[in-house]
Amino acid sequence: MNALVTGGGGFLGLYITEQLVARGDEVRVFCRGRYVRLEELGVEWVAGDVRDAAAVARACDGVDVVFHTAAVPGVWGPWKMYHGINTTGTLNVIDGCRKHNVPKLVYTSSPSVISDGSDHHNVDESHPYPDSDAYLCHYPRSKAWAEKSVLEANTAGGLSSCALRPHLIWGPRDNHLIPRLIQRAKSGRLRRVGDARNLVSMVYVENAAAAHLQAADAMSADSPVAGQAYFINELMPVNLWQWIDELLHRAGLAPVKKTISAKAAWRAGAVLEAVYRLLGLPGEPPMTRFVASQLSRSHYYDITKARRDFNYQPLVSVDEGMRRLQPELQQLAGRGN
Repeated sequence: MNALVTGGGGFLGLYITEQLVARGDEVRVFCRGRYVRLEELGVEWVAGDVRDAAAVARACDGVDVVFHTAAVPGVWGPWKMYHGINTTGTLNVIDGCRKHNVPKLVYTSSPSVISDGSDHHNVDESHPYPDSDAYLCHYPRSKAWAEKSVLEANTAGGLSSCALRPHLIWGPRDNHLIPRLIQRAKSGRLRRVGDARNLVSMVYVENAAAAHLQAADAMSADSPVAGQAYFINELMPVNLWQWIDELLHRAGLAPVKKTISAKAAWRAGAVLEAVYRLLGLPGEPPMTRFVASQLSRSHYYDITKARRDFNYQPLVSVDEGMRRLQPELQQLAGRGN
């Protein structure tokens, strides 16, 4: 199989690339920068930005499947950036697939596309998208618009497409969630939000990558996978704050002691968002309403549909994932000492 991975140098994209190479597929990566690991893997590298429709179309030429992982994450920043990369970039990928008759498109979405600030208990894919103005930041709104476009692009006799919603991806080489968590703990700025009883789904990065390959392999025009969205996570949720304390313990750091109520965190987030917008302050607020919701509420998801339609099977247990991550946790905790 000839595969294109957009964002193939990123956290999830690199694991997808490695798994494709390991099983003998031909891989082309489309991303903005050069990565040593991609050169080691010997994959074809195409430089470009997903907002460049012509560059995306060229990258889609001659491939059998596109894994579209390229996106801008985060909870703060201008709508133009999120819409341009996450939404318009995805539309460019769809157009590139159509132009070159690519049979399959697997899109990396997010459970946040259905986030509305409320608890989600064992929610499945029948849960509707909220109204556009219910989203608490630009990231989930831009991803929801993109996901809808991917699913609508599925066409009998043409492009087969699906969207995967991995939740709380973690593991070695993470350059976003884990480093920020450890840095906040080291600086004393990490606070438990809410009553610490909230349960969340999570997925080890190699399992999230494997789900993409499993979905692509199972997808065809007449398969149940085509045109569908899927939650991707481990079978059982975890207590978020117990999991965070376990990460800190493995890093050699103290557990979280400071607390703030969910209501106070929400109010602080609303005030800080307003101040940052009004004054045009750099960086992102130390708390936002979206972050307050994510840290205090339960959000876990039913993966029955993925297990049924493409036999989603995690490759790595949570315990093994923690063992693999521990050296990196300790390295992060020791920086600057």
